[in-house]
Parts: sequence; C-alpha cells; structure tokens
Amino acid sequence: MKYSIFSLARAALSGHKNWPRTWRDAQPKSHYDVVIIGGGGHGLATAYFLAHKYGIRNVAVLEKGWIGSGNAGRNTTIVRSNYMLPGNTGFYELSMKLWERMEQDLNYNTMMSQRGIVNLYHSDAQRDAYARRGNVMRINGIDAELLDQAQVRKMMPFLNFDNARFPIQGGLLQRRAGTARHDAVVWGYAHAGDRLGVDIIQNCEVTGFTRDQNGKVTGVETSRGAIGAGKVGMAVAGNSSRVAAMAGMRLPIESHVLQAFVSEAIKPLIPGVLTFGAGHFYVSQSDKGGLVFGGDIDGYNSYAQRGNMPVMEDVCEGGMALMPMIGRVRLLRQWGGIMDMSMDGTPIIDRTPIDGLYLNAGWCYGGFKATPGSGLVFAHLIATDTPHEEAKRFRLDRFQRGAMIDEKGVGAQPNLH
Repeated sequence: MKYSIFSLARAALSGHKNWPRTWRDAQPKSHYDVVIIGGGGHGLATAYFLAHKYGIRNVAVLEKGWIGSGNAGRNTTIVRSNYMLPGNTGFYELSMKLWERMEQDLNYNTMMSQRGIVNLYHSDAQRDAYARRGNVMRINGIDAELLDQAQVRKMMPFLNFDNARFPIQGGLLQRRAGTARHDAVVWGYAHAGDRLGVDIIQNCEVTGFTRDQNGKVTGVETSRGAIGAGKVGMAVAGNSSRVAAMAGMRLPIESHVLQAFVSEAIKPLIPGVLTFGAGHFYVSQSDKGGLVFGGDIDGYNSYAQRGNMPVMEDVCEGGMALMPMIGRVRLLRQWGGIMDMSMDGTPIIDRTPIDGLYLNAGWCYGGFKATPGSGLVFAHLIATDTPHEEAKRFRLDRFQRGAMIDEKGVGAQPNLH
C-alpha cells in the first residue's frame, strides 16, 4: 500500500488492525531477468533502481537470513559526503542527494536527520589538510565550513578543550550530513521495490552458480533450489570473497570485523555527528538517547560478527579523550559487522571477468552512507553493461593499472601512500 495521511486515518478507524504487510514474502520463481545476491541496503537499493529507473521488474533479491540482518543493521548510521579525491567526491555527493529525497522516493520514513558532522582537527598540519578537503568539496558544490576553536566550543562546549595532548583547534563541518535509521532504510527499499514487482526472498542462501558451456553465469544454486537468471549481481559485503570463490574468483578484498557500540540512554548531549582527529572514534546520539559510536577494525581477518576487548578499549579511550564525562555512562551493548576491506579503501563496482556476473563490494567503512548511490550506479551497470559516470573509477582492474583511490588509507592494509 501507499502510505499517506489518508491511509493512516483509515488504519486508525480500524484500531490499526488492518495494516497490510510492508512487502510480500515471495516464493522463488524458476527464472528472473536479474538476481541480486544480498538483501542488505545495497542489494535492495539496486533492485529498486532496476525496477524504478530502468524498467527491469523481473528481479529477485536473495537473502540467506532476513533482510538487513548483515551490515545494514549493524552500522553506526552516519550519512556524509565530505570526500576529497576524484571518484569519491562526485559519487558520495550523488548518494547524499539521493538521501535527501529518499523518504519521498520510497514513500517510507527512514528517519533521515541532517544534523551535521564535525571532524575535529588537533594540529596545524591537520587543519591544513581539512582546509584542502573543504576547498575541494566547495569547488564541487558540496557544503563545507572550516571552524576555529571558538566556533567548535560554541557548538559543543562539553568537549575537553584543556587536553594538552590532543588540543582541539577546530573542525571541518558539513551541515547536510547526519544520520538515518538503518533498519528503516532496508525496509523502505523493500517496500518500494515490492510495489514495483521485485521478489524479496528471505532464508535463501546461495550455494553456487550455474554456468553454460561458454562459462557464462546463467543462475544460482540456493538452499531453496536452482534459480535461473539473465544476470547476477553480488552485493554481499564482508562475504564477497566467499561468494566470489563459488564462481572461481579471488578478489582484492579482506574481511575484517568492525565493532560498534551503544550506551545507555542519556539526556540530549551531542547535536550531530562528531569524529576525533587524533584517533579513530566517531559518535552520534540516537533518538532514544544512547551514544552510538565506533572506531577501528579489529586487526585480523575474520568472518565472525563480534570483536575483541583491545579494540573496544581503544575506542572507549578515544571517547574519553574527547569527553571525559562519558566515563560515568554505562555501555549497553556491542556488536560487530564483517567489513569487505579493499586495498585502497575504495569500493569496487564493475563487471567481473565472468560473463553475466557483476560485483558490488569493497565498501570498507563507508557502506551505509553509500547505500542509495551504490544502488543507482550498480543498477545502471547491470541494466546497460556500462559503468555509471560517477562510478567509472571503481573498476576491478584499477589495482593492476595502478589507479587506486587512496582517500585516507582506510583499506585493510593502509600503506599505499
């Protein structure tokens, strides 16, 4: 159904007992024009744009668990487009613009809150680096403001400005950045895709690929039987290497655990998103009042959705360096997501060397903020067999060509400077 004030009024008259399902519990058909492996934000967004923009509606999204059970429901919900290098700048701004109209496009409340992000700087060199980043953003039509210490103090007087080891000198502000409800984003794309005829098939794990005599991928083997497909797209995040191995591919990706944390609810404190420039710590405050924060990946390869104490300690130390008063706040829970870390910290959206198989992977720390942009450019690639203008640099062969996009050295081994 289409949500509106009128549908809400009708439901209220029935005591909210007659709401239909947000999306169908589809049963797999024998063949689809396109099969998308992975029912997270990127997979569902791809299916939506295939149907909405390119008119390809015979599409199935296959998810081994329930939709959003992977990284889409395990991130810290930050949305931003404050990137500097060619390739990233245009792509993430495209994604930001899609975020800004997402609720209208999907007819779903994704709780997008453009409360701003401040990246703190703690030295003259870091200030100059942020000034360069901000200037590049403004040249490309992206909002950016370089704040001095007084401006940061006015916005966030609770920070520890007396810390001699990590002096807060200022910050880079993007006001259009913010947060969105991760579950609602998944549900919104499922709702909108389902209305366009996309089949969302949960509890359907892909176990292999079917291929013809020429090696072209013609479908997938699943826990619910074989499903034929004209084209197959992979959007499985930290499981990219596993799924690609079923097709005989080895990807330039490592899987790492990235932990996230949430505290008990406290009164409103943090006005937007805040990052620590002298360590890897980022934090925002949820609508429920909990502090949602994270930091570095655990420094070893893993497919486990949990992390270890040393990284937890390091992240909390970063928070304490910025805001010592949070030492009195209790940690409520912790979880981990499996990150698909490319070697330059930049994603891969490309056709694979195997005919009929398409890859969307390598999102590192940036997967959630890229959700709508990733879906659009991946749908464009699958529908037209040509890369989208804003994803031309995300080619699989860039490592062979020496065309890495090393935004901040945030790949699995950030040593490519």
